[in-house]
Amino acid sequence: MSGTKGRAASRAGDPWLLVIDPQRIFADADSPWGSPFFPEAMEHTARLAAAVGPGRTVVTRWLPTADRDTSWGDYFAAWPHADVPATDARFDLVPGARGLSSRPTVDLPTFGKWGTPLAGIVGQAPRLLVAGVSTDCCVISTVLAAADAGAHIDVVTDACAASTTEDGAAALQVMGLFAPQVRLVTSAEVLAPTP
Repeated sequence: MSGTKGRAASRAGDPWLLVIDPQRIFADADSPWGSPFFPEAMEHTARLAAAVGPGRTVVTRWLPTADRDTSWGDYFAAWPHADVPATDARFDLVPGARGLSSRPTVDLPTFGKWGTPLAGIVGQAPRLLVAGVSTDCCVISTVLAAADAGAHIDVVTDACAASTTEDGAAALQVMGLFAPQVRLVTSAEVLAPTP
């Protein structure tokens, strides 16, 4: 990782940092989806991105562009604050996320971000350091799909922001069941020099 060798470096190859949906809708305190853990998670994410580098960091965004004739119609009926045009400022990246990657964002209308667009950047079976929001929705959806596809994943627990303490803990417990494909680590463990 740009000269930094931590616990995550124990797997072959340089890792990619995947930062899931660091957007205003998940960060703003007045948003129904705002995570109280977002500021702290972004601090850890920024340190990870500095170590990995902007060329190996990918940032995603969730956009409200799903077909309303599917179950997404029910979803948007339940969450009308998100049923606005994708150009609305609430879907913008938070300022601290704008410089993390030298690549365009991967924008998708789905909880999970693993799929052809992301695999086209990081490869079919990459090493991923996963950060972002929310632990109990878009993070877990992405992690389980990526693990199923053969990725090696380190979920950086303190760089993920949950909707609540309880829901975040439940999501981490579920992801932890998928070892050895999925490991739960802290940013300190990832960034610590190896002997």
